[in-house]
Amino acid sequence: MMVESDNFPDKNRLSVLTATILLAYALTPHIDIPIRELEIQLPPAIFYFSFDFSALISLLVAALAAVGMNWLARGHPNFDKRNVIQHMLIPALTAWVIGIPLRMIEISWQWWIVFTFGGILLTLLLIAEYIVIDTTDINYSLASMGLIAVSYALFLFLLIAMRGAEMRLYLLLPAVSLVTGLVSLRTLFLRSNGRWCYSWSIGIAIIEGQICVGLHYLPLQPVPYGLLLLIPAYGLTSLVSNLEDERPIQKLWIEATIMTAILLVLAAVWSS
Repeated sequence: MMVESDNFPDKNRLSVLTATILLAYALTPHIDIPIRELEIQLPPAIFYFSFDFSALISLLVAALAAVGMNWLARGHPNFDKRNVIQHMLIPALTAWVIGIPLRMIEISWQWWIVFTFGGILLTLLLIAEYIVIDTTDINYSLASMGLIAVSYALFLFLLIAMRGAEMRLYLLLPAVSLVTGLVSLRTLFLRSNGRWCYSWSIGIAIIEGQICVGLHYLPLQPVPYGLLLLIPAYGLTSLVSNLEDERPIQKLWIEATIMTAILLVLAAVWSS
């Protein structure tokens, strides 16, 4: 039973956290540090890793968002430190993904639009994560749907960015598998009102990794590539959620089938 609730994150904590993250991104373009390359020789192959200052800032900001969400969640009357990690995943991923277009775009009105939109999105996500701490909150369903939608949108953007960056398979495969597993785990938790589905999430991540390997060497543009990888990630998670909810057989495939058809059409249209 859903009950009325006025649970809302502390405005001072929320504003400090958001402002600190955005300040880090606002200052980054004005700091110029040369790219460093690391070469690791492991016979019979040589692995190259590039490190630049803006990428490092994105990782640090992601860590800051995760820790900040922990700080924010501690003000909730139903805070449970045993489950706090789950609330840190999406804010960290969001803060990291926001940094990708900001690194690619020169300082201009487009950069400021992305910067502003990223700040608004991050703030709304932090509020939504705070709300879903209490599964009886009247706004839980709306907040959880928003978190799930944004999670997969960020996942798609990340896939497109990695494809555009022409990442090597040995870097791409663990990144895609890890993010798929985390997004699926979080989605299943939200859709099941608090049940952890570790085995299902690991299975989905493994399947996604195999598909990632298969698509890697095909001549696909970044957007169709991302859409084709999003299909199994979302479809399998939806199917598992319906199985866990013990829905009738005839209704298990409806959501996954509709979304698969839509994404396939989008991929085909973008490729044409």
